[in-house]
Amino acid sequence: MSLTPEQIIAANKANLETLMGLTSKAFSGVEQLIELNLAAAKSALADSQQQAQAALSVKDAQELVALQASLFQPLAEKAAAYNRHLYEIATGSNSEFQGHVEGKMAEAQKAFHTMIDNATKNAPAGSEAAVAAFKTAVSAGNNALETVQKAVKQATEVAEANVKSMTATALNAGKTAAKKR
Repeated sequence: MSLTPEQIIAANKANLETLMGLTSKAFSGVEQLIELNLAAAKSALADSQQQAQAALSVKDAQELVALQASLFQPLAEKAAAYNRHLYEIATGSNSEFQGHVEGKMAEAQKAFHTMIDNATKNAPAGSEAAVAAFKTAVSAGNNALETVQKAVKQATEVAEANVKSMTATALNAGKTAAKKR
């Protein structure tokens, strides 16, 4: 099976378009991350200014302890929100890349199966057993790949649930600690 120059040009063009699309998606994720960090820095600066002014207006130690206790909960909530947003950016970018890879794998598998079908149609007489064994091996490989993809998807879902659970636990711990002071 030989490729024509037109097929090679078309494949290169498709690969270039894919590269440009993935690069654009990667830049979008980086842009979101930069925006998140800038917003967090602005918020931290504003909070620091407010906290410094509040600390300067404290009249006694008891007021200072109360001020410190009141600052802990909002800080914990902001940290949890930042981590949640960061996680959303990462998983969003990852799912876009994963979807693209899965699509390309499906296209490659389809092309491979077409090639196998063409090859088996042109196989010499008496090679039916070898062709059947080859098709069985390809089918087993595809099944193994699907199993791995399902396992990765399940592991991702478990990790996402764990992140949500840890965030909720951290917020609850922050509320409890703030109430104890």
